[in-house]
Amino acid sequence: MSTTDLSNSVIFPIGEVLESDHFNGTVWLKMLTPVGSACPIANVTFEPACRNSWHKHAGGQILLVTGGRGYYQPWGKPARELHAGDVVNIAPDLKHWHGAAKDSRFIHLAIEVNPEKGPATWLEPVSDEDYNKLQ
Repeated sequence: MSTTDLSNSVIFPIGEVLESDHFNGTVWLKMLTPVGSACPIANVTFEPACRNSWHKHAGGQILLVTGGRGYYQPWGKPARELHAGDVVNIAPDLKHWHGAAKDSRFIHLAIEVNPEKGPATWLEPVSDEDYNKLQ
């Protein structure tokens, strides 16, 4: 999916492709607040079937879903399907992942809570076997 295909379907700027080993596909990132902000907010756009690795945030995280269809899964619990308008409050140090459904892009605002507690801790990738069980 090209940036042009997404330009008319997003609320906030799509940003640039994020080069990271913590995602299994293409993801675009646009920081909406300045670097060093007391409340970092990013617009994150996943291509279909893209997901991030398991990770946790020392201060917690809030996801505000603005488009597409995706999933959020906390460690040890079933994945939750997400759609525009859904809000996910992620507790500090809770191991989790989030990403797009196989047939849809997924767009959310990622709000880092208490950023002074440190950056995200990245863990192992979500297995294809586990991801492929999702509808």
